[in-house]
Amino acid sequence: MRHHNTNRKFGREQGQRKALLRSLARELILHEKIQTTEARAKEIRSIVEKLITRAKTSSLATRRALVSTLGSKDLAPVTKLLDTLAPRFKDRAGGYTRITKVGNRESDAAPEAIIEFI
Repeated sequence: MRHHNTNRKFGREQGQRKALLRSLARELILHEKIQTTEARAKEIRSIVEKLITRAKTSSLATRRALVSTLGSKDLAPVTKLLDTLAPRFKDRAGGYTRITKVGNRESDAAPEAIIEFI
């Protein structure tokens, strides 16, 4: 039975899936808008929203947790989260992202979407 197992697997093993979601989250934070498949957009929405909520309280522990979650030696995403995005959403209780469906990809007809910050 699959009770409470709601995460999507994307046909990948755990390490590959984790790396995919981390890289998508990093790119969304850096570029503030990315186009990907609808399933991937829905999956990274919860990850990114938790990161922004965490970044609202700026401390050393928060910075270390964000670096650990994003898993990059490049600190640009963490810096942007703490300096740009968290202050932008300081009065907002949640719902920092918007997903807009843009149709199907031509090659394999996968439903695509744009995920962006509000």
